[in-house]
Order: sequence, then structure tokens, then C-alpha cells
Amino acid sequence: MHFDHAGIATDDARSLATLYADLFGLEVAHEEEFDGLRVVFLECGSGYFELLEPLEEGTIARYLENQGSGIHHLALATDDLEGALDRAREHGVTLIDEEPRPGAWGHSVAFVHPSDTGGILIELVEH
Repeated sequence: MHFDHAGIATDDARSLATLYADLFGLEVAHEEEFDGLRVVFLECGSGYFELLEPLEEGTIARYLENQGSGIHHLALATDDLEGALDRAREHGVTLIDEEPRPGAWGHSVAFVHPSDTGGILIELVEH
């Protein structure tokens, strides 16, 4: 596995993307509307910033209401998502997603509960 991206909750993904482009020289690699979200990926070295703007009620909208803007999750890329989930189960880690599900940019994803990962929501992304 390797680092893939940091998911950042925001109420305005396009404005934040412009700020990061101007401030850090990052470029938009991909943008889409997916699962009630506007999602903007900015290239950052060997990984990405994934900006998540809710377009309707849902997990990210609730996160923003409760926590405000900021890092929502960290993502690790794997070429074997099923194997990564099996490994997590073997270690007694609580899974939010027992099975892979569709994620942004056409990838399969699954989330690991932060209660077992030092308070960090971890997304596993199959590439």
C-alpha cells in the first residue's frame, strides 16, 4: 500500500481548489459530481488532495455541520482491496464497509473505522 490522498471536507471545493492552485502551485487532476458531492482532486507530489463539497444532505454535510472544514480522511491505495479488508478483519479492525463499494474517479473503496486506527478515518482505494 501507499499514500493516495487526503480527503478534505469543504463548503466550496472550487474556491478551495483555486486557493491551493495559487498558494501551492497544485493543478486539478480530476473533477466530478459523485454520490451527492462535488469532488475535486488536486495533484500533490505522489498523492492528491481530494476536496469534498456536499451538494445534498449526507455524511460530508453532517461532518461540516459538526466539525467544520478540514481533513475528513486519509486514503491508502492498494491493488488488492479484498485482501486489505481481510487483513483488517484478521487484526480485529472495525470496518465501515464490509465489502468494496464504488468511489470517486471510478475506483472501488472501503472505509476503516477511526475507533481502531488512532482516530483517523482510513479509506482503502483499489487502483
